[in-house]
Amino acid sequence: MPDAEFDRLLAELGEIEKAHPEFDDSNSPTRRVGGEPIEGFRSVIHAAPMLSIDNTYDESEVREWHTRVLKQLGFSSDRSGPALFAAVEREIAFVCDPKIDGLAVSLRYENGALVHAATRGDGVKGDDVTHAARVIRAIPLVLESSSTVVAPKVLEIRGEIYLPLPEFERINEEREKAGEDLFMNPRNAAAGTIKQLDPSMIAPRNLSFSAHGRGELVDSNLDKPFALSYMSFLDRCRALGVPTNPFTKRCESIEQVLETIHAFEPKRAKLPYATDGMVVRVDDFEQQEQLGITSKSPRWIIAYKYPAERKPTRLIRVEHQVGKTGKITPRAVMEPVLLSGSTVRHATLHNYGQVLKKDIRIGDLIEVEKAGEIIPYVVGVVIAERPKSAKRIVPPTECPECKGPVEIEPPEAVEDPSLESARRCVNPECPAQVRERLIWFAGRKQMDIDGLGEKTVDQIRETQDIPLKTFADIFRLHKHRDRLLGLDRMGEKKVDNLLAGIDGAKGRGLAKVLAGMGIRYVGDTTSKMLARQFPDLDALLKVDEKALRPKSLKKDEAKALGFPEDVANRPETGLGRDTAPIVHAYLHSDVAKRTFRELEQVGVDLRSRDFKERSPRSAAASNIFTDKTIVLTGTLDSFERQALSEKLESLGARVTGSVSKNTHLVIAGREAGSKLDKAQSLGIEVWDEARLLEELKQVE
Repeated sequence: MPDAEFDRLLAELGEIEKAHPEFDDSNSPTRRVGGEPIEGFRSVIHAAPMLSIDNTYDESEVREWHTRVLKQLGFSSDRSGPALFAAVEREIAFVCDPKIDGLAVSLRYENGALVHAATRGDGVKGDDVTHAARVIRAIPLVLESSSTVVAPKVLEIRGEIYLPLPEFERINEEREKAGEDLFMNPRNAAAGTIKQLDPSMIAPRNLSFSAHGRGELVDSNLDKPFALSYMSFLDRCRALGVPTNPFTKRCESIEQVLETIHAFEPKRAKLPYATDGMVVRVDDFEQQEQLGITSKSPRWIIAYKYPAERKPTRLIRVEHQVGKTGKITPRAVMEPVLLSGSTVRHATLHNYGQVLKKDIRIGDLIEVEKAGEIIPYVVGVVIAERPKSAKRIVPPTECPECKGPVEIEPPEAVEDPSLESARRCVNPECPAQVRERLIWFAGRKQMDIDGLGEKTVDQIRETQDIPLKTFADIFRLHKHRDRLLGLDRMGEKKVDNLLAGIDGAKGRGLAKVLAGMGIRYVGDTTSKMLARQFPDLDALLKVDEKALRPKSLKKDEAKALGFPEDVANRPETGLGRDTAPIVHAYLHSDVAKRTFRELEQVGVDLRSRDFKERSPRSAAASNIFTDKTIVLTGTLDSFERQALSEKLESLGARVTGSVSKNTHLVIAGREAGSKLDKAQSLGIEVWDEARLLEELKQVE
């Protein structure tokens, strides 16, 4: 139905409801754009876990999966060759379902009425987003039972909430005109929309929904099951008014499956929504039950992911961008090209070593891909199409912004430029670094100042009336409230929210301040580790550089610095022999001292929220987690990732994001991937969730 016709009928229904209030219905479509904003999300436990599925980019792996399925169901092609194999396949059907790139949700209906909607979350519990689901037109509030199909007593429909591509383009155009940050892709936009607490902010985004699975199902009629197969399940959902994908196809052999996968690929670019693959599953529910699941995913399903779309375009010029740490990154400016559903004009060239290795030149016909179909990057050059006028890309010998000196990394790249991994401006007063540092400082993982994003920082800095050059200047913006109100698109509510966010940031504590300053080698993890060892900034500044790398100290050095003599019990800061001197030097530099002094003057609290006092005697209280470097991977049913990290850190562990030879332990949940593989290749100890729970019992 066209939107105009829908809107006309909706208005007509609204008039009828006004004339007949006795027929008031909270599930009326006219209520979809209303509702009070919620205060925050609550967690919902899934009646049946929302598992992820294995992915592959290789057709041969789809065949291998198919062979495993047949074998696990008790069939084999070995005894009678292809004839038996074909006979078996006629008994096993498969369904191919386009993999829509959106946000997975579970809709729970009881006696035909929508009770709640929840995101996947960690697979065991997710966020309650019922307020959002109720304003999405494609999601029925009441299932349309009929004489042929009756809604079960309980029906959980899993599916994808997604943003249609035309809506994505429209929203980004509106955001650009309003000076707001653009959404990276439709999936991010859908996720960001669902996180809105006010339904009236969600409805205009025109999200949609498509069913692709089932959760809990309690039949009303025990003599006649609702569905015995996935395809019949979709048919009945569609009969109840729930959207399903029209390209879903039932296949009776692996050859048909692969034909369907290949036939769908050229159609993807013409669809009004983003897809990144084809999901293949065993159709029969009883056979699915027989196949079961692994610790990671169901055995009866696999997703074939299409290769990232690659297209040629012409390189017009290269911009040299300066980041918050002074790193200078080459960025390609290209002739516009439609790639994975969006128009791309810029792509990263990573570093100048890569530019030289790929021999990329201005004027070249280049091939562009989207890494994960999100970030555009230049794959290479079509050398055969190189024009005679093509010019080599010359790395800047001075900072493009401040004309200050640059440093090349690693040092040997000075002799062999192809080895270059980074080029940095070493002037800490560089204006480009100032801008990037301000944006970083205000970011969610750092000081979390809501409303002070890239566009707002630029807007304020463009005016000559409001100084915004230092971190302390952020906390002086209260003095300029009237001037802020005079800026474009800065209404009273927006300004007051910004100033309230700035007030709240004053109390974030030492770890957040250190993480926000953009100090080399001091990210979120290291800043927390430093804050756990030192009660405040003064204590951090008083110690010798060696105290920032206590693991490398000898016993007598540790004792002299006041640390426990027991090597295993020395506090960990996340810094070592090479990085500690650089961080120590910065903390004691004139620039840093001035920054800290100004932050104190404007009321920023530089005490630690994470400090845990330790003494030489604390070794007696050590446990199996003390001083262990731990990596978490996969989905754990009993914990949220952040909560588990904090718990392990409270027990003296260091939780990091990557596996290396220095990792002591990897805790692997469901869907553990490359980190688990790397841990096994390095011979690092690996625990599953059951072992983790057992060990935690011992220390609690």
